[in-house]
Amino acid sequence: MRNLSRAATVAGVVSLSTAALAGTHTLIPRDLLFGNPDRAGVQISPDGAQISFLAPVDGVMNVWVGPASDIGAAKPVTNDRSRGIRQYQWAFTNKHVGYLQDIGGDEDWQLFVTNLESGETKNMTPFTEIKGPDGQPMKGPTGKVLRPTARIQEASYKYPNEILLGLNNRDPRWHDLHRLNIETGELKLVQQNDGMGGFVTDDEYNVHIASRPRKDGGTDLLKADGKGGWADWTTIPATDALTTTPVGFDSTGKTLYWVESRGRDTAALVAMDYETGKTTELASHPKADIGGAFGDPKTGKPLAASANYLRNEWIVFDKSIEPDMTKLRSVADGDFSIASTTLDNSKWVVAYVMDNGPVRYYLYDRAEKNAKFLFTNRPALEGLTLTKMHPTVIKSRDGLDLVSYLSLPPWTDTDNDARPDSPIPMVLLVHGGPWARDGWGLNPMHQWIANRGYAVLSVNYRGSTGFGKEFINASNGEWAGKMHDDLLDAVDWAVNQKIAIKEKVAIMGGSYGGYATLVGLTFTPDKFACGVDIVGPSSLVTLLNTIPPYWQAARDQFRTRVGDIDTEEGRKHLTERSPLTRVESIQRPLLIGQGANDPRVKQPESDQIVEAMKKKNIPVTYVLYPDEGHGFARPENRLSFFGVAEAFLSQHLGGEYEPIGDDFKNSSITVPEGAGGVPGLESAIDAAKN
Repeated sequence: MRNLSRAATVAGVVSLSTAALAGTHTLIPRDLLFGNPDRAGVQISPDGAQISFLAPVDGVMNVWVGPASDIGAAKPVTNDRSRGIRQYQWAFTNKHVGYLQDIGGDEDWQLFVTNLESGETKNMTPFTEIKGPDGQPMKGPTGKVLRPTARIQEASYKYPNEILLGLNNRDPRWHDLHRLNIETGELKLVQQNDGMGGFVTDDEYNVHIASRPRKDGGTDLLKADGKGGWADWTTIPATDALTTTPVGFDSTGKTLYWVESRGRDTAALVAMDYETGKTTELASHPKADIGGAFGDPKTGKPLAASANYLRNEWIVFDKSIEPDMTKLRSVADGDFSIASTTLDNSKWVVAYVMDNGPVRYYLYDRAEKNAKFLFTNRPALEGLTLTKMHPTVIKSRDGLDLVSYLSLPPWTDTDNDARPDSPIPMVLLVHGGPWARDGWGLNPMHQWIANRGYAVLSVNYRGSTGFGKEFINASNGEWAGKMHDDLLDAVDWAVNQKIAIKEKVAIMGGSYGGYATLVGLTFTPDKFACGVDIVGPSSLVTLLNTIPPYWQAARDQFRTRVGDIDTEEGRKHLTERSPLTRVESIQRPLLIGQGANDPRVKQPESDQIVEAMKKKNIPVTYVLYPDEGHGFARPENRLSFFGVAEAFLSQHLGGEYEPIGDDFKNSSITVPEGAGGVPGLESAIDAAKN
């Protein structure tokens, strides 16, 4: 174990109060939280004979497969040597697994398929460029040659050797649908795409519905007319665009299931007779959208749905699984999900998420009503003192309910009332998206920050998903406006509740959370003690001018919800809400992390604000990774960045830190600016070079 020392030994660091440091505790090494899990992504093969999971091979995540009866005999079947595999799935052949992989975080996904019998892995989409009508490679807005990106549209048990694949190798803006033979690699065009945001297909690989984006942010849905064309069918207004969508057909192709918010606030799960249009509500929740459904893998019929307000809840509407769900509620603490099932639905892989322990995986036999424990994803965390995550609802200044999650250092809350014995420094951790949400469970960031002596608060500000369409629509045009007010209200709440020390609150986040960090330091320069921005845009104008071509369908959503880049008034609004225009206001320390291959928030977003700060003689520390994209996928890079961030927070908030040590080993980290601004950073860089 590395040498662990207190931040108070660093010159200039303000020590935590004696009360806050009462008692003794152990710093949890960063690699236990941010390194590779021992096992993750557990699945069962469609025939139930084999179990698969992701696990490291020489430090890189790969797919392992073994007999369901003897999981200890599992062996790696893939051989990724770079970024690690993060998403994969079984084919219905029971002898193939497929996974998507990009290069250096560029999100130009290629589909690989591994034959478990031969051990051979093939790249099914080995296209290196998209060519224009003139036969020359096409280039994106930043001059980069465009590469196709693959999307899995559908996999059907009726055609085990084939999948339906979306591929934009003809037109970078739109994904055509192809039938792919996973054994031969043959691609057969099923549906050319000339302006559709997506399609809804069935188990026979018939294309029934196309979605066409509207300039007002809504979506027109069109029905296949049986003659190779499309007929107008229905419209999803812009107000419902993020809370209404058709999710799929049953195996007969006669019933279409929707997540539906038209005519209501929170989205419900409904079944529609595709011929008559008659709908039946299956599940809903008064405060939360239906966020997922669990169904019969063969018939496609939903059996239960989930909604997440403070925590995940199951709404069971099919009596056939009520005994199973009752049993699973008694197996372990935490919130459970059904991660994978056999084709006959007789066996389930069930994952239990805790807030103060690793994920627990079980293999559940429905006939026996027996849940067999498999393993946890991070056994090294078992037995450690981890913090609890406390759900809470904070009122915004205009009356919205902000579902939030608070974690505290365990030794600061001696009476377990979700309040520290006295106020302590705090990190406001802002989620990305913004059309995403924070939830309850074991959050490595929460554990890490709390273990170093800080309160950590995550807020579902307006625009976060899962809380109804009114909550989302309240964010329209409010980047750096009311969305930021929500964060400020949450900080004030924490100070008023005597959780946080007013002068010692940091703001930190990635993607939109990085933008929120930059907004915090430029629009409200006195509010935060420091900020950590990870892949956050500094200019909304340059952000929207450089979105990937295949995000064309999303461009209209940005126009409605962020600002219209195509009008003078819209560009003025976007400019006013851009931190880059307020650089001179920055008064507090800033750490920026960026991936050079980020296709969403491109490197110039960080470059330009760093350059502007340099011109104003405002110090900044800038960490850049040449082999990363929108976030840091390689564990070596995660460890290096969080090592830097930990020392940075310690310097400005006064908590504890684990020295960087050898966390730069095998990392691609570069520090183009401000290495001297973080304790131990320059020496760690020198040590890594040697």
